[in-house]
Amino acid sequence: MESQNVYLKPVTLKNTLKFAVPTMAMTVFMSFYTMVDGLFVSNLMGTDALSAINLTAPVIQLVTAVSTMLATGGSAVIMKKMGEQRKEEAREDFTFLILVNVLVGLVMCGLGYLVMDGIFGGMHLSWKVEEYCRAYLSRYLLFTVPILLMNNFTLFMIASEKATLSLICSVTGGVLNMVLDYVFLAVFHMGISGAAMATGLGYSVTAVVGLYVFSQKKSLLHFKKPILRLKVLVNAATNGCSEMATALVTGIITMMFNWTMLRYVGEDGVAAVTIIMYVLMFASSLYTGYSYGVAPMISYYYGEQNREKLKKLVALSLKVIAFLSLVTVAASFSLTKPLVSVFARRDNPVYDLAVTGNRICTIALFFIGFNIFASGMFTALSNGMVSAVLAFSRSFVFMLITMLVLPMLLGVNGIWLATPAAELMALGLSVFLFLKYRKPYGYGTS
Repeated sequence: MESQNVYLKPVTLKNTLKFAVPTMAMTVFMSFYTMVDGLFVSNLMGTDALSAINLTAPVIQLVTAVSTMLATGGSAVIMKKMGEQRKEEAREDFTFLILVNVLVGLVMCGLGYLVMDGIFGGMHLSWKVEEYCRAYLSRYLLFTVPILLMNNFTLFMIASEKATLSLICSVTGGVLNMVLDYVFLAVFHMGISGAAMATGLGYSVTAVVGLYVFSQKKSLLHFKKPILRLKVLVNAATNGCSEMATALVTGIITMMFNWTMLRYVGEDGVAAVTIIMYVLMFASSLYTGYSYGVAPMISYYYGEQNREKLKKLVALSLKVIAFLSLVTVAASFSLTKPLVSVFARRDNPVYDLAVTGNRICTIALFFIGFNIFASGMFTALSNGMVSAVLAFSRSFVFMLITMLVLPMLLGVNGIWLATPAAELMALGLSVFLFLKYRKPYGYGTS
């Protein structure tokens, strides 16, 4: 089988990049979805509407957290079984987990509508920004199930040796999102609701294609009559709990950023945070895409106990991450002003805030890639607990400490420094855990 040949090939930079580059391109295009909304909204509606998109982000992250857990954790569990040659069982589990995600999507959609008014009403926003928040989120939630299916199908296409197809879906969805943003906002004047619908329809492309692809028996993974195995659900949840924790605490930390900025600067500060988050999200998508691309390989080699290949893949990955870190830092520093000017005019107070903030936050790009890869590697090795400790510490504990301490000492600059400081602390933990487990898993021994 073609899919078998991929995992049987030697671990070289060329072969690894053939597997990972499509997923890197895919995650970059996926990061465009929200950025495109921000671009159209900020230029056609102003920075108040841009602030609203950021203020709704925590709710969206909370809604999709469970699906993220099942997608990443489930992929590790299923590909480990593939490596153990338990293929039919893996396909049954795959179908079962997809059905669980549909149910989760329906539940989380309902919860989103229930909590929406309470969240935005308690932020003491201006009437205009609060209305923008309600309009954006109420339309976005309509696409909860397709978005959750997209999260899952994206990873399972990669695992099934269909990374190129996943990339095509992402590009198509991104282009559709851009076209619909223009049509809904500039032509039909649907406002921020149109931006949310454009994003939802863009996400739906992968969901629709995935339903078709995984209905074909020629696919390495395909739908099969599911069998209820609660152990599989527990294992998927355990392995993916770090990714769920990351999604959950990212939402919480985003809210903290917003509240702190509202306190120190006001709604202009929230708009500046939004622009900087776009830059960091774009750069981080490269690391995330690479980690997604090599995760099935790590799981497969771990399942067949091929320590030599596992060692080579991990060593090679660290070099790739180091190279990407240098490139993204250099690009972010040199392109700060052009990037910010896309979202805010130079005479807008948001511009100077965002330029200063981006230059400081760019330091975090030296560390983010290694932390993302470390967490993803332990998930792929079916050690969800270690991955969760790393992800939770990085995304919540360290960020909470730096967000509480640095602004009190340094004011607004302390807010910008919080992310680099937290990522540096997380890097220390990543190195410690990486060294601690290198012998048990074999990625550090011959």
